Amino acid sequence: MYKKIIVALGLNHGHGVKALEAARLLRSEGGEIIALHVMEPVPGFASYYLPEGHEEEVMKNAKKEIAERVGESKDARVVVLSGVPGQTITEYAQEVGADCIIVGSHKPELQDYLLGSTAARVVRHAPCAVHVLR
Repeated sequence: MYKKIIVALGLNHGHGVKALEAARLLRSEGGEIIALHVMEPVPGFASYYLPEGHEEEVMKNAKKEIAERVGESKDARVVVLSGVPGQTITEYAQEVGADCIIVGSHKPELQDYLLGSTAARVVRHAPCAVHVLR
């Protein structure tokens, strides 16, 4: 059904297994799954107090954890980026020519009543189809 699917995985949300299962069901034969995690950058005032190389180490650990979620099948390419999650996901989807994004939505707060804030931004700005998992 879809040739290039991005599965947006947050390390602090539990949608990973279901999102990857959905991607495997929606993927066309020969299609690609990209397991994407976006880390928000550390604010400048705080980065001053962190040891040199801290951000690179955190990104390396995040990539390892996402790879563990992908599991033994290794049928998804793991990508970890830095930026504002909603914006970075949609920009990356455009950059790689994705035709589907799967994103989880956590319990919304009042300002994002129907979807979580990242999911809402992805739905509004994505250049392709978006499947939202609750």
